[in-house]
Amino acid sequence: MRIALFCHSLLSDWNHGNAHFLRGVVTELAERGHEVRAFEPRDAWSLQNLVADHGEAPLREVREVYPRVDPIRYDLASLDLDEALEGTSLVIVHEWSEPELVARIGAHRARAPRAPYRLLFHDTHHRSVTDPGAMARYDLTRYDGVLAFGRVIRDLYLARHWARQAFVWHEAADVRVFRPRRGARPERDLVWIGNWGDEERTRELDAFLIGPARDLGLSARVHGVRYPEHARAALDAAGIEHRGWLPNYRAPEAFARARVTVHVPRRPYVASLPGIPTIRPFEAMACAIPLVCSPWSDAEGLFSPGLDYLVARDGDEMKRHLAALLAEPALAAELAERGRATILARHTCAHRVDELLAISAELGVEVDRPAPAAPPQRATS
Repeated sequence: MRIALFCHSLLSDWNHGNAHFLRGVVTELAERGHEVRAFEPRDAWSLQNLVADHGEAPLREVREVYPRVDPIRYDLASLDLDEALEGTSLVIVHEWSEPELVARIGAHRARAPRAPYRLLFHDTHHRSVTDPGAMARYDLTRYDGVLAFGRVIRDLYLARHWARQAFVWHEAADVRVFRPRRGARPERDLVWIGNWGDEERTRELDAFLIGPARDLGLSARVHGVRYPEHARAALDAAGIEHRGWLPNYRAPEAFARARVTVHVPRRPYVASLPGIPTIRPFEAMACAIPLVCSPWSDAEGLFSPGLDYLVARDGDEMKRHLAALLAEPALAAELAERGRATILARHTCAHRVDELLAISAELGVEVDRPAPAAPPQRATS
């Protein structure tokens, strides 16, 4: 079938984690024979920052890594939706799109109520909790449903009457790209890949990353952008090397050069959105690197904490876990391989495409598809 995807950017992952999963989904759909037309605004904030810092070369490189990902860059004022949506069976509009675009596509759907396509809104952010006023600006009255990357967000859409029906559609790892680099040899103890986070996890990063690396004397490297001066100073004082932006598709190489990594979720996911790990743990486990997480609630049973990854309840426990994994290679290898096995069994982009096609079929889209491993989690208001 023909699918249209509207998102902030697929070309740039500069401070833009949504690109990670969507690139994998677009690739998986294309590999199965579906035609995916992806659209992103010409003036996307992430892409503008990427080009300002690194020039045009990363835009060429990402097309080489993801040959199936070839987004159409548009200007909202001149976007012709009749042309963009012609012949589509399914249209997905990501949550980081302009409210005007969301409304225009809904209006297009309403003008042709017998149109063949189904229309879904895709939410992969914490704004439903932290900024509900912003989310209420989206007019979803003509949308067929919402794809929410966690059960708690799905339930919020229904409870607040933002949508008539919603489906849980977690993120997952693109295992075509995120896989072990078996020939690489570790060069350091720890690597952490993540952006600073608008002060949403400042205390947590000090307790679970900076402090343990400093106190254990680890050789450590951090990749990410938007680190303020005080954050860079704290890393430097702890002996942690800060290397700035890393193209996400190079993360597997960074993982292969380190013995262990950590996951430090932003505060909203810990305090208000249990069950949502965000994309980073999926990708780390897919690369078979031992992972230690600061506390988050796996309320939906995606993983087996203690077997797929270790959980540190505080900074002291983080130090104990890191020291044990670095001292006991067999323990580290067992944890890493168990985590990767869980990803391959349940949490790849192929699994999520199975779920998406099952949802599409439930909404009346005719599509050739294999039977999904499990039915999607569905709820209606």
